[in-house]
Amino acid sequence: MRLAMTSLALAPLLVVQGWYVKRVTPRLPEAEGARQGVSGRGQRLRLLVVGDSAAAGVGAVHQREALVGHLASELASTYEVSWLLIAKTGFTTADLLAHLQQQRSQHFDIAVVSLGVNDVTRRVAVGHWLKQQQELVELLATKFGVQKVLLSGVPPMGHFKALPQPLRWYVGLYAKQFNRQLKKQFDRHAYGYVVLPTARFEAEFLAKDGFHPSPLAYQRWAKVVAKEILRQQA
Repeated sequence: MRLAMTSLALAPLLVVQGWYVKRVTPRLPEAEGARQGVSGRGQRLRLLVVGDSAAAGVGAVHQREALVGHLASELASTYEVSWLLIAKTGFTTADLLAHLQQQRSQHFDIAVVSLGVNDVTRRVAVGHWLKQQQELVELLATKFGVQKVLLSGVPPMGHFKALPQPLRWYVGLYAKQFNRQLKKQFDRHAYGYVVLPTARFEAEFLAKDGFHPSPLAYQRWAKVVAKEILRQQA
């Protein structure tokens, strides 16, 4: 109710601020480098990373500095990690669903999902987004044979320096609601798990555009996800 009333009251200003941010914020490229590979030695672990610009490594120069690179490195001391990245800047949950439905079937043990920021900025209804998240988890399980799906929570958008106030406050509130409901929905799910940020937010976690993760943020993010993967595989 609070979010709906806020949206109505601030709608004209939020629209103008959103347009301004899109116009002035520098557009960083996706990280360079291979989007599939094998790392480490040991028992084989097939890893799929999917999602939006954060999954694609925007804010890092190379994939080894991005989420998938750090994640493969973290897991390589325990497993032979065969990994694949499917991600694109601007992807919403609906976009990723449509894209994955067009891909050939493959089999993976673990999938890591990075989505939510673009759903927030496009003001997708929370209930509709949760339904799409459920559809995504089911698709990953049925088409890609994924045994465990780790859903990364929406990042703390209330700290994104690229966003002026009150837009920053508003999307931060929206992101928190997404995370709260996502955690509730998958709290006791058979194979869907939510991994929320645990580190206290620091300025150096942002790339130079004030919107995407920095290499340090990717490293911290990967450590949290890797810890959960190792726990799940134990």
